[in-house]
Amino acid sequence: MDDGWVSVYSTDQIYKAEIIKEILFDNQVISFVFNKKDSMYMFGEINICVKPADVIRAKFVLKDIQL
Repeated sequence: MDDGWVSVYSTDQIYKAEIIKEILFDNQVISFVFNKKDSMYMFGEINICVKPADVIRAKFVLKDIQL
């Protein structure tokens, strides 16, 4: 992960990560999907990361999201 980015959401499903990324984008929070899943065995997690200045806003936006 790039320096300075903070994980605000984790999942094991890529479609959920993409939905969260779009929700954040719609709320003016720039994020990226950091996929740490093993491509052969399909275990691991996918993190949504934001800049430290956006962590509070991102967590506020995501607090009621249930996927």
